[in-house]
Amino acid sequence: MSARTHRTRMLAAAALAAAVLTLTACDDGDGARVEGADRPAATAATASPSQPDKATKETGAAASADPEKPGKPEDHGNRRNDGNRGNDGDREDSGAGAAASAPCTSASTRMTATEVTRPLNHLLLTVTNTGSKNCDLVGHPAVRLGEAQAVPPAFEDSKPQAVVTLAPGESGYAGVLLAAADGSGSHGYTARTLSVFLGDDAGSAHPSLPAKGVYVDDSLTVTYWQATMADALAW
Repeated sequence: MSARTHRTRMLAAAALAAAVLTLTACDDGDGARVEGADRPAATAATASPSQPDKATKETGAAASADPEKPGKPEDHGNRRNDGNRGNDGDREDSGAGAAASAPCTSASTRMTATEVTRPLNHLLLTVTNTGSKNCDLVGHPAVRLGEAQAVPPAFEDSKPQAVVTLAPGESGYAGVLLAAADGSGSHGYTARTLSVFLGDDAGSAHPSLPAKGVYVDDSLTVTYWQATMADALAW
């Protein structure tokens, strides 16, 4: 073999070895050739999931920080205190409004006496509150007809369940049975004057009677003060 032929074979072997090395360096391990521009993109894609999501971090931070915001218990407490103060005010107002009315007096009322046709032998007493505040008609009227000395009794069954309270301008009523309708009464006389006492230290009223007077016997009886005329004349 000549020296030229030997040198040619050596150069061919060197070239083949270089080609093999180049192919090996570019192999992706599966025997497929990968373009050089594709590998950075794959690197970027695999690196992306390892990066924390900014929105998720911010949301998680807000959620974890929210329960620990200062001032929440104090705010709730202040609202409860404000509510308690309001309730106390309401209770005070309610207490003031629920205060008992003063008894009606002759100075703050006007009284009339009307002889009615039905029932027979009855007078209707009407008391009207002429004052600026509520007042109570307590118990029953104490009446004196003419020169009578004794105060007539009341029909106990006519006692109302509650005291009659008159607002300014309102009226209350009481009935007076003057004499027995069947004539069974005794000690009868004609009375031309009437005095009505509203209670201790409440003064008295002197409503007018018919000019002819009214006939009275020992059946004389009164009702308790009532809120309506019908109740006053039911006895």
